[in-house]
Amino acid sequence: MGGGSATESVDETINGIQRVGSFRFLYEGERWEWSDEVAVLHGYSPGEVTPTTALMAEHKHPDDRTHFEAMVAEMLTNHAPFSSRHRIIDTRGCTHPVTVIAHTIYDADGRAIGTEGFYVDLSGSVDESVKERVDAEVLNFRTSRASIEQAKGMLMLVYGVTEDRAIDVLKWRSQQENVKVRDIADTIISQALAGIEIAEITRRRFDDIVLTSATRPDPVSTE
Repeated sequence: MGGGSATESVDETINGIQRVGSFRFLYEGERWEWSDEVAVLHGYSPGEVTPTTALMAEHKHPDDRTHFEAMVAEMLTNHAPFSSRHRIIDTRGCTHPVTVIAHTIYDADGRAIGTEGFYVDLSGSVDESVKERVDAEVLNFRTSRASIEQAKGMLMLVYGVTEDRAIDVLKWRSQQENVKVRDIADTIISQALAGIEIAEITRRRFDDIVLTSATRPDPVSTE
């Protein structure tokens, strides 16, 4: 098989790939699995390397590495899911701020065996060619907002991500489950409303924001 270098392959993939990718971490043997998107996020061609705890730590920003190591220890000791907001430095030295969202996975006996979820790349500069590749499904749910807009707002609020990243998450879940984006949105809304209780202190804080919104300046974005 001829052709360009691994770097060229990664460049091509970054320009066309979605900015959301999945991963899995199994406690036994500390075994990591990642999707092609997450491999590319770290600067590798799909299938080029097998992720390990050491490799993952090596790619964390120096200021975030201690936190990552503490999270791995927490996963192995208390079986806590790997959820975080940190920075990744890829093989070319580029820094990517990411949000990692995950939940615990269980075996048939109900025993926690690992954690799985997805990375959202929060890098501010999105190649225009990626934006131009937004497919008909995304265009469709922009016109029929309703539940999709509501679910998107939930993701933005809970995970602190931008509108575009929230859309990426909905698209990614749609592809993973092979169902329509709107169906994913409807499920997120119904299960969130039925299964999440807002703490009183949070509700009171939101009351204050609503009641004083006319006099408050717009917050400065941290992204």
